[in-house]
Amino acid sequence: MAYSNFADLIADAEASGSLGEAVVARECDETGASRDVVLARFLDAIDVMEASVATGLRGDARSRSGLVGGDARRVAEADHAFVGDTLARSIAAALAVAEVNASMGRVVAAPTGGASGVLPGVMLTVAEVMGADRERTALALAAAGGVGGVIAAKASLSGAASGCQAEIGAGAAMAAAAAVQLAGGTPKQSGHAASLALQGLLGLVCDPVGGLVEVPCVARNATAAGVALAAAQMALAGVEFPIPFDEVASAMGSVGRSLPPSLRETALGGLAVTPTGKRLAAAR
Repeated sequence: MAYSNFADLIADAEASGSLGEAVVARECDETGASRDVVLARFLDAIDVMEASVATGLRGDARSRSGLVGGDARRVAEADHAFVGDTLARSIAAALAVAEVNASMGRVVAAPTGGASGVLPGVMLTVAEVMGADRERTALALAAAGGVGGVIAAKASLSGAASGCQAEIGAGAAMAAAAAVQLAGGTPKQSGHAASLALQGLLGLVCDPVGGLVEVPCVARNATAAGVALAAAQMALAGVEFPIPFDEVASAMGSVGRSLPPSLRETALGGLAVTPTGKRLAAAR
């Protein structure tokens, strides 16, 4: 999936039909594996995602600090009338995976453990809503992987290097592109969705309370799911972000390099140094 820029990915996607098909074809070329073998790898990842959602929604995943656990089930069981079923289910699933990650369970880094809930929360929910079969969902995951690969090449996927925008922001961009593909959007619309999601989270800092990937990390997976769905909805409606995704990703890298170390996973700034944040860290 070694696309180093989105312009090349879009060009191949327009020839093959989708971002996912382009990524799978590139993977086959690079590894010598057959299409079926490559798709099977994506399906294995989807199996893990689905299992982590199910585990988190049971409500028994608890972090060792006690700061995280049970919120996914609360959201899943609440009345969805206020935000609508698709958004509510995406939020619950994103929380579920993030809670499993915080409790040392098995997740798919998408693109990282701390941001592992955004993509499955959105992608699995949209796939179910759209009636997508397993192959179509695997191709959506491939599309997300292509977007994440471009971000890694252009900037970073590390909170320590570029703040939470590189993790949660990337996850939202990946999820938005996958959602658009599942909904039958064009490769260009997937690109606009990725740009709209990532631009909305530029500058997001990494400030884990007590240095744990719990607060605010788990909740950010849920809010980023909302950002991803908003971006996908805009792109599917024909909204075009004027700055190309390659430039948005590069800008994210530049912003990340400008963030002070206190806001890059050191727990020395932001929410981590609020009075309550310090108290929670001391009590763990």
